[in-house]
Order: sequence, then structure tokens, then C-alpha cells
Amino acid sequence: MRNLNCMWVVAVMGKVEGQGESWHGHVTAVTVATEYRRQQLAKKLMNILEDISDQIDKAYFVDLFVRASNTPAIKMYDKLGYVIYRRVLRYYSGEEDGLDMRKALSRDVEKKSIIPLKRPVTPDELEYD
Repeated sequence: MRNLNCMWVVAVMGKVEGQGESWHGHVTAVTVATEYRRQQLAKKLMNILEDISDQIDKAYFVDLFVRASNTPAIKMYDKLGYVIYRRVLRYYSGEEDGLDMRKALSRDVEKKSIIPLKRPVTPDELEYD
């Protein structure tokens, strides 16, 4: 019997949730092993998740949460067309703010889903479907 060492190079985890115009794809996690970064693998994974959310699930937008201090990730998502929809105060462990970033999909013709909120919200104001 051979010993097989498994190594995760890239991974994305997502889901669809919500109701009505809040029906959306949600990126739960995306990760690329350090030695495989800067090869646009995360971009490819995100594109697949967005295409499935758009074409198969008919979602209005895709969203994700990122630590406000994670500048590299925020820049990457910005390049992929995501905008900061809202700041969630103390989202991570009750200490660090999170940014809810969104990208409108083809069903959201008027791009309503990505109009930024004017004020930050708290975690208890978030809707979980």
C-alpha cells in the first residue's frame, strides 16, 4: 500500500443564498498555497464561482467578506470587479472590522446590489438566510 501525500494547492468554497433581489452567490473561502500564488489561480477560481452563480443559479450578485486589514486581498478583489458594499464593525472575533465586497452579475441590470451603504453596520444587523 502506497502512502499518498495530499496537498491542497487551490480551493474555493461558496454557496448561493438569499431571497428575491438578495439571491446571491457567496464566497465562503478562497485559498492558494503560498508557493502557487501570483499565477492567477484565485482569479480563475473566482471566475468559475461567478459564472456558476450567474449562469446556473441566476444570482443578482456575488459577495464575500474580507478583513479590513487584508490589503492584498482587497486589491485582488478590486481588480476582479468587486466593490466595498459595507463595513461590518468587529466582524472578525469581535475585534477587527470586515468589508462586505460585492460584484453585480448580469441579472442585476441596474447594479442596485453594489450601491454602497452610507454607514457601517454591526454583525447583528446582517441577514443570514
